[in-house]
Amino acid sequence: MTELRDRDPGELVQPIILRIDKEDPSSEDEGLSAVARAAVIAYLQDPQNPDWQQWASQAFAKSVRRANPKMFAKVLEMFPEQMVSEVGKAQAVGLPPLPAADLPKLIAKLQVSGTQLPKADEVLDAKINIVLNKSLEMSTGKAAAQAAHALFAWLTEAPAESVEAWLQSHAPVGIRHLPRKDFEQLSRQAAGPVIQDAGRTEIEPGSVTAFVMSKAS
Repeated sequence: MTELRDRDPGELVQPIILRIDKEDPSSEDEGLSAVARAAVIAYLQDPQNPDWQQWASQAFAKSVRRANPKMFAKVLEMFPEQMVSEVGKAQAVGLPPLPAADLPKLIAKLQVSGTQLPKADEVLDAKINIVLNKSLEMSTGKAAAQAAHALFAWLTEAPAESVEAWLQSHAPVGIRHLPRKDFEQLSRQAAGPVIQDAGRTEIEPGSVTAFVMSKAS
C-alpha cells in the first residue's frame, strides 16, 4: 500500500485537524490515536459519497494539520456535521476529501510540518493497535498520517463483523512503537496492509511505516 509520490493539484486529499493545546497538551499516542480514528470516522459518516469513492480508489492521501484551541473551534464551526474523535486529552476531526489546490483558506493556513506532542510512559492499548516503525523517528504529524493510512487500509479489508464489533465498542485504537527488527517481524502477522511511504517528507521513499494488529478476543 503506497502513497502517490507527486501530488496533482486536483488530487483529492483528506484533511485531518489535530487540536494542539500548548498549555495542556495530550500525549503523542493520544494524538496519533485520535487522528487515525478521525480519518475513518469521517469516512464512515458518508461512505457512499462519490468523493469518498474516488479518493478511496486512489492513494487515500491525507494531510494532518495542527490547530490551537481557537482555530480548532473555527474548523468545527465550518464543518459542524463532522464528528470529533477524542482520545484522552487529544481531539481531532477528519474532513471529507477536497482537491489539494482548493482547500478552504482556514484549513490551508493551518501548519502541517513540525507537529510534535510529548511522549508518555503509559502504553495506549486496545484490541485494534496501530504499530509504528520507531526506527524512522517520525514527527507526531508524520506518524499520525501513517497511523491514519494503516487504520483506513485495515478498515477497507477487514471482515464486516470485525469492523462492526470494533465500532460497537466505541472504536478504540491503541498505539505501539517498535524498533525496525521487531516491527518487520510482527508485520508478518498484520491484520491489514503494511503501509509504505511515498517519501514526500521526513523519510525515504518506500519506507515501511505502519500496520494494524488485532488482538484475539
